[in-house]
Amino acid sequence: MTYGYPPNPAPPPVRPPRSGVDLGVSITLLVLTYAGGGAAAVLGVFMMAFTDYCPPATCDIDAGVTAALTGFGVAVLIAVAGTAVTIVALVRRARGWPWALGTMVVCGAACALALAGYMTAVGG
Repeated sequence: MTYGYPPNPAPPPVRPPRSGVDLGVSITLLVLTYAGGGAAAVLGVFMMAFTDYCPPATCDIDAGVTAALTGFGVAVLIAVAGTAVTIVALVRRARGWPWALGTMVVCGAACALALAGYMTAVGG
């Protein structure tokens, strides 16, 4: 029979260290994603603003604007979702850079498709 205080509980498990390289690469890729998306959006706005001549037979400005806004809207949604997934991965101390890289590639494709859709619709 033992009297006295109960034994101390085991200490909590040690969390793995956070990778500084992974954090830096993830942040850099996300910054490039937002900078590239912003530059593509500005390019799209200028392309719409300076469409001087749009003959009805070969040009549909409404379809062009719809294609551009839809593509950039999808890119924004992808960027926000990819940023959230990357942050969750980094908080869990898992690798975040693959999510950030995937976000950048998919957003770039969405922006390229938006600009291509605009160019196709206006005949440029």
